[in-house]
Amino acid sequence: MKPVKLFYLRNCPYCKKALRYIDEAKAAHPELAAVAVETIEESEQSDVADSYDYYYVPTFYVGDEKVHEGGIWPHEVEAVLRRALE
Repeated sequence: MKPVKLFYLRNCPYCKKALRYIDEAKAAHPELAAVAVETIEESEQSDVADSYDYYYVPTFYVGDEKVHEGGIWPHEVEAVLRRALE
């Protein structure tokens, strides 16, 4: 299983949705429950965030690959989590 990182901002409405969609995907698909998602609040961990190449939040990395950046839908979150299982 590959590690997943989610870069977000606390007050970002798209980020709040992404976090909710993670919980919903894990609840609906038990096989995804094992996927650990490291959440990095970019304003609190700017040193970590600055070492990654992205502009918009939420941004997902699976392993070292950026797989999604910007506004997101539930099916896209599910796809990110499934990618971590590959």
